[in-house]
Amino acid sequence: MPKYAVLVIDMLKDFIYGSLRCERALNIIPNIKKLVSTARDYRIPVIYVNDSHIKGVDRELMLWGPHAVRGTEGSEVIDDLKPTEEDFIVLKRRYSGFFETDLDLLLRELGVDTLILTGIHTHICVMHTAVDAFYRGYNLIVVKDAVEAFSEEYHRLGLEFMEKFYGVKLVSSEEVIKLITMTI
Repeated sequence: MPKYAVLVIDMLKDFIYGSLRCERALNIIPNIKKLVSTARDYRIPVIYVNDSHIKGVDRELMLWGPHAVRGTEGSEVIDDLKPTEEDFIVLKRRYSGFFETDLDLLLRELGVDTLILTGIHTHICVMHTAVDAFYRGYNLIVVKDAVEAFSEEYHRLGLEFMEKFYGVKLVSSEEVIKLITMTI
């Protein structure tokens, strides 16, 4: 039986409302909220994987401009998806949730073998996290109506790339909730 964890990637104020606002991301908030609530009900770990940049240092700031800078309001998870005390938070400085973080160690200590990915952006941080998870041997589920990108084209390209080259299983939030409730 799979041992799941739900990853909520970069659902931060700067990405939803602030300097790198993605209005399309507003549409996935209800789906993530419902999935996270179900995961908590079934004692599945919920892990927030958040950009947390060092002002004036991080390379991503040179590419994208200031966003998710440590200690700013923009680096906080949006109010609709706030973590609870039982949830985990992993801070990252690059696109992948695994690069130079404790995510892999945390997942192994929790006994997780299957990751359920949500958040933004499908073609950037979600995809890079999925690729690094694949290299580490995790099974991958991407919730296609709980991830989003700046455009439909980028969203679709990210999903197709992950499915074709990394064997990611693409499911709807309704399907993954059914999967969780039937297998646990």
